[in-house]
Amino acid sequence: MYHQSPSPSPTTTPLSSPTSSLSLTQTINGSHHFTVKGYSLSKGIGVGKHIASDTFSVAGYQWAIYFYPDGKNPEDNSTYVSVFIALASEGTDVRALFELTLLDQSGKGKHKVHSHFDRSLESGPYTLKYRGSMWGYKRFFRRAMLETSDFLKDDCLKINCTVGVVVSAIDCPRLHSIQVPESDIGAHFGMLLENEECSDITFNVSGEKFFAHKLVLAARSPVFENEFSDAMDENNHEIVVTDMEPKVFKALLHFIYRDSLIEDGESSASSSSCMPFVSHTLEAKLLAAAEKYALPRLRLMCESVLCKLITVNSVAHILALADQHCAMDLKSVCLKFAAENLVAVMRSDDFQYLKENCPLLQSELLKTVAGCEEEISGWGKSRSVWAQFSDGDDTNDRSVRQQTWENGGERSQNLWIELDVVDADGSPGEEG
Repeated sequence: MYHQSPSPSPTTTPLSSPTSSLSLTQTINGSHHFTVKGYSLSKGIGVGKHIASDTFSVAGYQWAIYFYPDGKNPEDNSTYVSVFIALASEGTDVRALFELTLLDQSGKGKHKVHSHFDRSLESGPYTLKYRGSMWGYKRFFRRAMLETSDFLKDDCLKINCTVGVVVSAIDCPRLHSIQVPESDIGAHFGMLLENEECSDITFNVSGEKFFAHKLVLAARSPVFENEFSDAMDENNHEIVVTDMEPKVFKALLHFIYRDSLIEDGESSASSSSCMPFVSHTLEAKLLAAAEKYALPRLRLMCESVLCKLITVNSVAHILALADQHCAMDLKSVCLKFAAENLVAVMRSDDFQYLKENCPLLQSELLKTVAGCEEEISGWGKSRSVWAQFSDGDDTNDRSVRQQTWENGGERSQNLWIELDVVDADGSPGEEG
């Protein structure tokens, strides 16, 4: 009895990763400006004889412009001038595009242009097979017309030439690459701060000691630099800081050494619901530190965080804070937000703080409102700020007057905003 052996299963050859390549054909361009001065004296040089420009290099080849005052073709009897571009160095089958321009010297810009660059070539680029090969026009311009045209001025002709040499290359993706990690200089400086190695200055902040390095602080802050250079007593290695909390000073050193904001669990992100206390957030206090120690990058970082906390109820305090510490980007955002949400902002509790403590900011807010009105009237993209006052019952507890007048031929606009607090019985109450 015979048993047939099972057929072996076909082996599967694993496929290799697909590869790719790109053939890129383009031109390497170069230009040359050739001036023929004393044109009238060049006439009579003889048919087939040329005046050559200096050679110029494009894509590793030398080129020259040949101008034939009496023409290149004997059959034309010097009726035309001829212009050619010649390969002036060794080369075989050099493919190129050309452009010849005879400049209009009247300033009208009516140049005579012969170009390969702005049109499709049925047979492709021109091929120059060897040194001395040339491309151009035997009948470039009728000589009698040239001599009475704007192309000839003060017995001078100006010719521009552009050569685009065709080159091809294969661009293959690299099979191997070396990744460079992100800079860790901040981490190293941070360890220097944490380990207190080689520290030469101590800060006493409400009894808490911080050890640091004068060289690092001076490199980061011009205020520290001046403070250390002006110090008379070199043996004084401790500075007492009285206008900053230890927590804030720690965050300040963290930025100076690591160039980043410290991660703080009690930061503004968790306290954003308590907007009256926005000035007590770490970023708000760091904003003051950034101003004190002239750290513009730290200031911008704090502005970016505080910007995300702007709401109807918080914008007044954040605006006052930005104004106090010269945070101009944050201030601009606050003014625009308040102008766009004017009625709601004016009804917020924080607006009273702005009225009482920052009267000049009210004037800036009114100017921003006026700017929003002009933008809206010009583009009609959003609802007018003033239209907010007529929504719902707004007119029962707010009134707005807008007056326009002419002054010396210039249109000016004066905006008043009055808050008329109305009691429940309809009689005006006292202003808070």
